[in-house]
Amino acid sequence: MNDAFHILLDEARAQIRPRPDDRQFAILRERGSLTVELYRPLEVDLQQPHSRDECYVIVEGAGIFEMGDKTVTFGPGDFLFVPAGMPHRFRDFGDSMMTWVMFHGPEGGEDA
Repeated sequence: MNDAFHILLDEARAQIRPRPDDRQFAILRERGSLTVELYRPLEVDLQQPHSRDECYVIVEGAGIFEMGDKTVTFGPGDFLFVPAGMPHRFRDFGDSMMTWVMFHGPEGGEDA
């Protein structure tokens, strides 16, 4: 059984469709507790805390990322991790930000 997969950025980008809430994302692959998405927020990132641990790898754009009480700057190639339930959002990211998103683990997150 071969569960390996390869997701091409251009093909993933083509799957993003505008949504009524102004968020743009595409769910690209799910396997076990892993969900892989591509996300392109427009103007404002309206995320709410998620029920699973979450990782981001920034594809393009730069800005500020709030995660709990911590605020960091980000740019292309950066990796961000947010545990389940932690408030987080991107801000000041301009009009060309895009990131891979990976949810993983059980509801409530993994134990540290």
